[in-house]
Amino acid sequence: MTTSFATRPLLTLLAAATLALPGAPLHAQVNLPALGDSVSQDLDINTERQLGERYMRMIRVDPAYVHDPLLQEYMAGIWNPLIAAARKLGHISDEQGRLAWEHFLVEDKSINAFAMPGGFVGTHLGLIAMTVSRDELASVIGHEISHVTQRHIARRIAGDSKNNMVAIAGLLLGVLAASRGNIDMANAGIVGGQAAAAQMSLNFSRDMEREADRVGFNVLVEAGFAGSGMVSMFERMEQAYHLMDDGAYPYLRSHPLTSERIGDARTRLALEPFSRPRGLAEHALIAARARVLMDQRVDAWKVLENYDAGARNIKESGGYEQLGARYAAALASIKLRNFDRAEATLRSAEVTLQLINPSPSETAAAKRLLTYLRTELAQVRGRPMEGVAALETLRGEKSRPLLLQRVGLALAGAPGDAMLRDAADALQTHVSLEPLDALAWAQLALVWEKLGQPLRAVRAQAETRAAAGDLNGAIDRMSSGLRQSRRPDADQVEAAVIEARLRALTYERQALMGAMYPGRYIPPDARLPD
Repeated sequence: MTTSFATRPLLTLLAAATLALPGAPLHAQVNLPALGDSVSQDLDINTERQLGERYMRMIRVDPAYVHDPLLQEYMAGIWNPLIAAARKLGHISDEQGRLAWEHFLVEDKSINAFAMPGGFVGTHLGLIAMTVSRDELASVIGHEISHVTQRHIARRIAGDSKNNMVAIAGLLLGVLAASRGNIDMANAGIVGGQAAAAQMSLNFSRDMEREADRVGFNVLVEAGFAGSGMVSMFERMEQAYHLMDDGAYPYLRSHPLTSERIGDARTRLALEPFSRPRGLAEHALIAARARVLMDQRVDAWKVLENYDAGARNIKESGGYEQLGARYAAALASIKLRNFDRAEATLRSAEVTLQLINPSPSETAAAKRLLTYLRTELAQVRGRPMEGVAALETLRGEKSRPLLLQRVGLALAGAPGDAMLRDAADALQTHVSLEPLDALAWAQLALVWEKLGQPLRAVRAQAETRAAAGDLNGAIDRMSSGLRQSRRPDADQVEAAVIEARLRALTYERQALMGAMYPGRYIPPDARLPD
């Protein structure tokens, strides 16, 4: 679709008006899946990608965007096989291969996942926390991927775009206002948006949900996950939703769960060879980690510190519930700085794993996560050498979580320590290969500061913002670095790098604004809308 100059600002202004309100939490964006219910296929791939990128530039800088390396790694282990399976099955065409296909996590305790234009899919930590297997979690992610591959979101956006975008704006404004306590504004926005959008949604949502179920199930199985994960996930969500719907299940509002959908999933499962869920011990620990990190309030952590007391015993639950509960209790104690209690609970989690005695590969995966938790305890406690000793059991592993954990231990040590210099070297190598790793750049900035390298720290801060898509912030920070580099004692090699990167970022911003406002002159100092 060729978008006119008049339409492009509409998309931009609606995105800015609804998603970039000061202080608006990221969880307000969970209604984005509702964009996927129209019939027009006029939104081309490039325009869809650009629209998704606009939303993501706001999301990546939101405090609720989750950077936890262990959770990100685990989700990548689900996401990547699903994307590969979708490609193999032909659901991702060569043209759709130009979409971003990027997954991200949201710090929110509600049960939700959502697909956005451009191949971006978000998952709330609350959804991870309520699942009991990676197959259940993968079934939801596969469903969301299928909404994108089947162009559901693109068709909804393109259909009657002006009225549709106004309706979407009303709905999002209402959700944002409600999250900030403005009930009157929330009611007005939601009612106005729903009135315009209701008929558009009802005409197509059921067919599209069934299609996403069918395609998603095939992707799930092709990726090597158990098809039973979709059925058990449906059953779990239906039961929990009817028993205690307190607004914690926005996923079921944007993806209505009917008895017909559950029946279809059971029928498809009956046609597949039986496959038993795997990796239950590792998933129990990941779900527990998500449970602690999804709600950062002290009161929530105090409840979780006693979480293992309420879990079923090992004989009743097979041990996995007790294992996850003890991990959650230990991590909550670390957050509360109750270190002795954290140590005792962590030891009990290690004993629980021995009693469960899963397969050797599952035991190794779970032990690895418990090792990281022990290292995290040592770091927060200010005993970095204990953490280094714990990581010796992972010798030979080359992973992003291990790299960042070692950096954390180095930062917990003394300024100028050899560990810090090693951390700087390792991070510099990593970001040269992964320049969009915002967390790694942020850690590198802290390391350079502690090593007394302010100019390098400023550049790393700028690169942190650039990696997150905040070009305005990146250019501002890089400009500050350029001014500092004019001092007589400044590192001139670093100064040259900063000058070159500033020029490149400025060109990138101009090109982006040129795509947003075709035919317009874009001055070098023009800023992207905040």
